[in-house]
Amino acid sequence: MKILILCTGNSSRSQMAEGFLKSYNPILQVFSAGTNPAPKVSSHAIKVMKEAGIDLSNNKPKDVKEFVNESFDYVITVCDHARETCPVFSGKVKNRLHFPFEDPSLKKGSEKEILQTYRQVREQINEKFQEFYVQLLQYL
Repeated sequence: MKILILCTGNSSRSQMAEGFLKSYNPILQVFSAGTNPAPKVSSHAIKVMKEAGIDLSNNKPKDVKEFVNESFDYVITVCDHARETCPVFSGKVKNRLHFPFEDPSLKKGSEKEILQTYRQVREQINEKFQEFYVQLLQYL
């Protein structure tokens, strides 16, 4: 099963979703990318995922253009901007899904408040992708 998760910057939401899916089942081929990739993965995303037992510290944001000629069983957008600006994939895409999540990088406030937003989004992503994974099990 080959899955691509798309977001705008590929620095938070899509990275967290990739990390969770890989943690559920290492045989899944999971990739994430952005329509406008950030220079690096968010330190806040790395921190809150480490709290969940998933290490994103070696991940790097990738440009969606790296994947446009590949085939995927699922392409999943996790933000509205990525859904609107996704390129047309020339590779075969069996299923397209959209799971929108708040962009935690837009949160303003204290470090504590920002981390709390990242934790909330992390939990929402984990819940939604667990539901998705349970549905995938019938095909694995």
